[in-house]
Amino acid sequence: MKLSTRGRYGLRAIHYLAENEDNGYISVSDISNTLKLPENYLEQLIRILKKII
Repeated sequence: MKLSTRGRYGLRAIHYLAENEDNGYISVSDISNTLKLPENYLEQLIRILKKII
């Protein structure tokens, strides 16, 4: 199965949040820096994911 860039980044972000849920608040910039993803693009994905979840 092939995923789009948006799909891969979204899954990586969700996975990171799930692994670190006990750490409290996690900012988009923290996720971006840790996973080495573009922050602006990640912000757009998080907005979409918030609507879905």
